[in-house]
Amino acid sequence: MSKVVLITGGSSGIGRMVGVFLHEKGYKVYGTSRMPDAVLDSPFPLVALDVRNVNSIQTCVANVIAEAGTIDVLINNAGVGITGPLEEIPIEAIKDNFETNLFGPIEMIKAVLPFMREQQSGLIINVTSIAGYMGLPFRSVYSSSKGALEVLTEAIRMEVKPFGIDITNVAPGDFATDIASRRFHAPVVKGSPYETVYAAQLDKLNAHVSIGSDPIEMAVAIYQIIKTKNPKIHYKVGAFMQKFSIVLKRILPDTVYEKMLMNHYGLK
Repeated sequence: MSKVVLITGGSSGIGRMVGVFLHEKGYKVYGTSRMPDAVLDSPFPLVALDVRNVNSIQTCVANVIAEAGTIDVLINNAGVGITGPLEEIPIEAIKDNFETNLFGPIEMIKAVLPFMREQQSGLIINVTSIAGYMGLPFRSVYSSSKGALEVLTEAIRMEVKPFGIDITNVAPGDFATDIASRRFHAPVVKGSPYETVYAAQLDKLNAHVSIGSDPIEMAVAIYQIIKTKNPKIHYKVGAFMQKFSIVLKRILPDTVYEKMLMNHYGLK
């Protein structure tokens, strides 16, 4: 029987590309969307889900299991970007970002674990970010929410391994998707001490996304992970220099690495 794959945020961007690729490979794919009826061209079923709502999560998981009989693979892909000087980001926006990028995946994991434990098998793939490996200026909230998911995965992976369940991270770099249009941008405040440098970096961040890698690379990587008998803890997918930046963080003194980032972001 084909494995059943549930992908959060499966109606656009990386999630949709992964879903299409796995669907074409013969997997039984379910994607999710807050408004599935508005998506008319999905080649696989879309289930209603708001990862910020526990009841929505439990209903989504129950509906997929009722129809498919199981969930073999959960891909926690739903996520949102956020930019701005920390001082100028409203606390409500920070909390909302963590609800989507961290607490949502946690609740999704908690919802599927009882079923996976009962069948003594399962794979959970958390889509994080290369930005989660380092603190990036004007992306502090995004980096920290994705970094927290990385470390969370390391911990719970050990907790559930005795039940035959694998959990892994996949950290993408910049990919050409519509994430920039859905990212929360703290406004550039006239007269702010951050005004000039933040405005310049905001333009650069959006440009990096628009010329990013092809999302098919993420689809292929996730497909290979699903086929792997013993997945690693961490995977990185993206441009060489983005992945190499993680290596540099390990080997360079902290202050040297910080200076390198500050030069890159035009900070003095």
